[in-house]
Amino acid sequence: MPETVTYVEMASRDQFTPSPPVSGLTLDRLEPGSPLIAEVMAGVGAPYGWKSARRGPEEWVTWLAENSGRDFWLLALHGEPAGIVVFDPQPGGEVEIKTFGLLPAFVGKGFGGYALTLGVDRAWQLLPEVTRVWLHTQTSDHPHALSNYHGRGFRTFKTEPA
Repeated sequence: MPETVTYVEMASRDQFTPSPPVSGLTLDRLEPGSPLIAEVMAGVGAPYGWKSARRGPEEWVTWLAENSGRDFWLLALHGEPAGIVVFDPQPGGEVEIKTFGLLPAFVGKGFGGYALTLGVDRAWQLLPEVTRVWLHTQTSDHPHALSNYHGRGFRTFKTEPA
């Protein structure tokens, strides 16, 4: 079956439907040079064939430098790294969620809805005036990814072959 990319957006914070909290799950800012960025992104992406799982050290340097405004946040459960959210603020008050995901040990345990809630809430606070939060997912991502995005209030605005 051919891969499909689905783009979803939230054009107003009023569309946001938070998930119930998960005790001990937090979203903590990472400094751009933190080694946890590459480690956690590679771990999150490995089951889905993401490029982040195959990047070498020089490729990480390039990727990290390509957008100086990129913002990195660690999802942690009781202090243990559980996933990551990466934001790319864009002109016009838009925020792209560049990366969102949980490490394999945390998948399937009911954390995804609240992890995304933490990320979306942070996205709406990143800029003085956020006008839109958006991201894309592929059919090769976790099978519940798209339903989680829709459940938090995102609406599909485009699909295309990968």
